[in-house]
Amino acid sequence: MTSSKGVRVAMVTRLSASDAAFFGLENSSTPMYVGSLSIVRKPRGGLGYETLLATVEQRLPQIPRYRQKVRAVPLGLARPVWIDDDDFDITYHIRRSALPSPGSDAQLHDLIARIGSRPLDASRPLWEMYLIEGLARNRIAIYTKSHQALVNGMSALEIGHVIADRTPKPPEFGEDIWIPAREPSGGQLLVGAMGEWITRPTAQAAALRSSVQETITNVGALVDVGRRVAEVARTVARGTAPSSPLNTTVSRNRRLAVAAHALDDYRDLRARYDCDVNDVVLAVVAGALRNWLLSRGEPVNATSTVRAMAPNSVYPDGEIDSDGPGQAISEVSPFLVDLPVGEGNAVVRLSQIAHATESHSSAASLVDAHTIVTLSGFAPPTLHAMGIRVATSFSARQFNLLITNVPGAQRQMYIAGAKLLETYAVPPLLANQVLAIAVTSYNGMLYFGINADRDAMSDVDVLPLLLRESLDELLEAGR
Repeated sequence: MTSSKGVRVAMVTRLSASDAAFFGLENSSTPMYVGSLSIVRKPRGGLGYETLLATVEQRLPQIPRYRQKVRAVPLGLARPVWIDDDDFDITYHIRRSALPSPGSDAQLHDLIARIGSRPLDASRPLWEMYLIEGLARNRIAIYTKSHQALVNGMSALEIGHVIADRTPKPPEFGEDIWIPAREPSGGQLLVGAMGEWITRPTAQAAALRSSVQETITNVGALVDVGRRVAEVARTVARGTAPSSPLNTTVSRNRRLAVAAHALDDYRDLRARYDCDVNDVVLAVVAGALRNWLLSRGEPVNATSTVRAMAPNSVYPDGEIDSDGPGQAISEVSPFLVDLPVGEGNAVVRLSQIAHATESHSSAASLVDAHTIVTLSGFAPPTLHAMGIRVATSFSARQFNLLITNVPGAQRQMYIAGAKLLETYAVPPLLANQVLAIAVTSYNGMLYFGINADRDAMSDVDVLPLLLRESLDELLEAGR
């Protein structure tokens, strides 16, 4: 919209209830962003900062939220609004870092954990990207973090979704001439809020209550009551999660660990035991958590369980690649599953999880994996964000940890012409949850991103080994 003097006037977009909830839930101990760590092969000509800068800048028209910031409405009379950042500086958001060459994976993970511990600057667009050089074996790392309020999976994608390409030669993009809209004054925001009070008094009263109380209740703020009240009721009826060392005070500091497994191993187990790949993933995590608890001397009996929130429990049956634009995702289903960490037999653990998955009331409405994989770009970063969004629609007291598991392209992808070798999601920690796991399939592999509290889980580095042992136990039993 343009004024008579040729000045572009801002079209104010208010944060949705769920976006505002994520923004309000932010605190120094549990920053609400989703992280993504990509490892790429350094091309012959190198992958310099300027190249990455140009690549991202070309894709920004596909993710307009990444040039907008959040502005509060005076007196809290309405939810905050998205406005163009008239001082947008892409060099602030894309940063350069380096490891002491040759940098090890352990040094990289320590750096990512430190970066991940820092909150985003709420006065600017809510994202950052780091080009990390110096990694051993001719590799470069790209780490991004985007605030959960920024990504809804439909009208707003995660930045990692749009910077990956199917060929080493990036597609051509037209010239992007972006002129930020003039920032509205406080008076204009007040007038807009008052107008909504007149047209939507009930919604505005609810927004004001949230502002006055300075708190947002997860279930009340994020659940679409009209469509999901039955599901919420069933979940609430299950009560609080079992007592677990996974649930304690979360500090400001993090540890990151990763693991990588061959996807074919999981497919073989799926065929052998007539279950889903996601069932095998959850069984492998259950076995690892069992041995982690035992290594700590925690009491584990035959009926011990750890309850996981595991949205996005879908997987493609084979290699699916489409050049089409795909379809929008309408919903990602929540799934609470009790992982049988007290069961000593790996096959029985898998059987129990498969049965729970099969009997899950929402199993028939899960998003079709073919639809997810054929979304344009590289969908996993967006899908992990959607899974986190679903998980936080329930009280964190109802589950012990979050496990997101999403399918990605089963072919080689590229970022700025560089081969994408590995990709790990780094999920946020929720209130009083000191561990979160994100699993991504890509190009024949499964990549586990394991985010943990530095103080409460100082032994998180053992989890990759325990995951490997848990998988091997299942494979051996299936032979």
